[in-house]
Amino acid sequence: MHKIPIEVSARHAHLTQSIFEQLFGNNIRLIKMKDLSQPGEFASEQTVTLVGPKGALEYVRILGPFRQYNQIEVSKTDANRLGIDPPIRDSDELDLAGTPGITIVGPMGEVTLEKGVVIPWRHIHLNPNEALELGLENGQIVSVDTSDNPRSLVFENVLVRISPKYKLAMHIDTDEANAGGITTVGEGILITNN
Repeated sequence: MHKIPIEVSARHAHLTQSIFEQLFGNNIRLIKMKDLSQPGEFASEQTVTLVGPKGALEYVRILGPFRQYNQIEVSKTDANRLGIDPPIRDSDELDLAGTPGITIVGPMGEVTLEKGVVIPWRHIHLNPNEALELGLENGQIVSVDTSDNPRSLVFENVLVRISPKYKLAMHIDTDEANAGGITTVGEGILITNN
């Protein structure tokens, strides 16, 4: 029996430095607010507003460091509020074809992306040593049981993502967390078909 830490990943933005500068101005740095569980990743102090056809979401946190591409990760509830219909995608998938765009508003300007909004596929991050210990392979689909929780459920179709830069943690969005009664962090039992 292997326990998996579960973390709630709220709506957030991954931006290129160029887009960030259009929103916040030149020579403005991305300021770290706190480190995230994945090594080298952090939540910044800066936030933006997302504007869709039906509504807006304020105070959407920008995560660092800067990326080579722009990607906005939201829940289905967030998407409904914005009036868009993003697909569920592996958030590491760089081909953002078929994803809706969004307008991003910052203190110094706004940018409209033609694509890049996704609902992230629930997934487990882990490094090769952790994967070996758990008997998991990159791209494998597993389940995670949260039966110790009063609102217990089994998260099925959980994507396994392995990289030397990762540390063991399962990420779910806020809709999934609410359904499972998980506020910020939780724990589940790994279920494989092996």
